[in-house]
Amino acid sequence: MKKVLALVLMMTMLLSLAACGGSSPTTPEAEATTAGAATPTTVDSGSADAVTLNFWTFQELHNQFMIDAVKNWNEQNPDRPINLTVDVYSYDELHSKLQIALQSGTGAPDLVDIEISKYANFLMGDTVPLLPLNSILEKDKDNLIMGRFDNYAKDGNYYGIDYHVGASATYYNTEIMQAAGVDIDSIKTWDDYIAAGKQVKEKTGKYMMAVETTDHWSYYPMLVQKGSDYFKDNGDVLLDNPINVEVLQWLHDRVYTDEIAVKAPGGFFHAEEFYAYFNKGEVASITMPLWYLGRFTDYMPDLAGKMTVRPMPVWEEGGANSAGMGGTGTSVTIQSKNPELAKDFLYYAKVSKDGAIKTWSILGFDPIRKDLYNDPKMREPNKYTEYFGDNLFDVMLATADSITKVVVTDDRYPNAASSIQKNVMFRVIEENSQTAEAALKEAAEEIRAMN
Repeated sequence: MKKVLALVLMMTMLLSLAACGGSSPTTPEAEATTAGAATPTTVDSGSADAVTLNFWTFQELHNQFMIDAVKNWNEQNPDRPINLTVDVYSYDELHSKLQIALQSGTGAPDLVDIEISKYANFLMGDTVPLLPLNSILEKDKDNLIMGRFDNYAKDGNYYGIDYHVGASATYYNTEIMQAAGVDIDSIKTWDDYIAAGKQVKEKTGKYMMAVETTDHWSYYPMLVQKGSDYFKDNGDVLLDNPINVEVLQWLHDRVYTDEIAVKAPGGFFHAEEFYAYFNKGEVASITMPLWYLGRFTDYMPDLAGKMTVRPMPVWEEGGANSAGMGGTGTSVTIQSKNPELAKDFLYYAKVSKDGAIKTWSILGFDPIRKDLYNDPKMREPNKYTEYFGDNLFDVMLATADSITKVVVTDDRYPNAASSIQKNVMFRVIEENSQTAEAALKEAAEEIRAMN
């Protein structure tokens, strides 16, 4: 019955997606190659004693990151050389191929990228087909933002290492804010933000913010920041709890009551229509994870030098000023023939200071080590500091303590997220055809029926 209900719900969501012009998954991880597996890339150490490790990913940028990491590893560890073979699959193909390999007991790689919304599928059951990574994390835990590791944990074991924190922050157009006479640093709370938005609208005619109608990035960070989620660890469904209703109603009211928010052109913050609209300077701010920095540099070039970043306004004094969103956990499978070497290389590539700095310099992501944000190597100019200024690291450090676990390991999470993205946001924000309470209750009941 559970499988039948899940299938029915998924078909409903797909039909809704087609009807409302909805989006595909829009984390940097999900924006991956859509082709099948290309010819594997192999980095040969040139040593006859080298051990070959295989790495699967669905993101070409992660491919380049790991190629750089293994070259540096071989230079620094000549006594433990590695030949790394990388296979880049499409997003769906990788996850399905990995599931089959792990279930059949053969064919899985040593190392693999698993996107955060898919990770629950690999933690189900009594036996996890991935190796615990506690041994390589223990010595650095005080310097790591452990809320990100909790997303890939079960029963006290950590199975995945992310590429970034994904700290959510608020991006402000300084030209618009200055024209409105608003001091950005005076915005401490969301009430301050509303007041500033009204002043922006009155003085400039611009909108303070945009709200998505077919995705959840304008909604999910705000409810997590306020202490809620879609699920509890024990499986309770939270979609329709008072906090979630309050936050969605807050977004609705900014569009329909204060009229300081505009419905995002194209429906979501990764649509070409939205990039063009924001690039023209029609909206004063947007709240998104820091991995969205690259969307500005790549798709909104006219705003270079006009944007600045701050921690999210808080709901109440002393409250969280961020939320960690999106992610991909790199894991070592139980089929690895060289598990200790695979774990040590994974530590070097992503957890060590040098490796974590590379997640910034190569990928433009906020590293998972909070002790790096004042490191001189992090301060070296790149396209992100040239675009936004060098206060990005202050924001990373200021938000680090607010990053907590989000419950993505429930096997109903993909359905819940899709329901919010394609149904709830569309009906409440785009159509204004349902109240926040009614839409979330309907979505929650559908998910609870999957038990």
